[in-house]
Amino acid sequence: MPRPYPALLALLAFGGYTLFTLMQAEQSLLQFGLQLLSRPDTAQVVIDLYLMAVLAGLWMLCDARARDRALVSVLPYLLLTAVFVSIGPLLYLVITGWQDRRQAGAAKR
Repeated sequence: MPRPYPALLALLAFGGYTLFTLMQAEQSLLQFGLQLLSRPDTAQVVIDLYLMAVLAGLWMLCDARARDRALVSVLPYLLLTAVFVSIGPLLYLVITGWQDRRQAGAAKR
C-alpha cells in the first residue's frame, strides 16, 4: 500500500467514533455484544462481522509472512481485531503503509 492516507482517515474517524460511543455507553462492550447475540437478526450481523474479522486476521498473518516478519508481530493487530473488528486491520494497513513508504524512500537514496 503506497499511500496509507485513506486507511489513516478511516482509522481516525472510526476510532474516534468508537471512543465517543464507548464513553456514552450505559453498558459494557461485553454486555452489548451479548445483547446483540440474543436475537437472531442482530446475531447474524455480529456473526458476519466476525467472519470478516477472521478473514482479515488470516490476511494479516499471510501478509506478515510474505514480508518476512515474525508472526508474533501481528498479535496486537489480531487482539484489536478480536475486540473492535475493523480497527486492527485499519491500524495494520496504516503501519505497514508507513513502513513501506519509509523503506521506499531509503531505497531511493
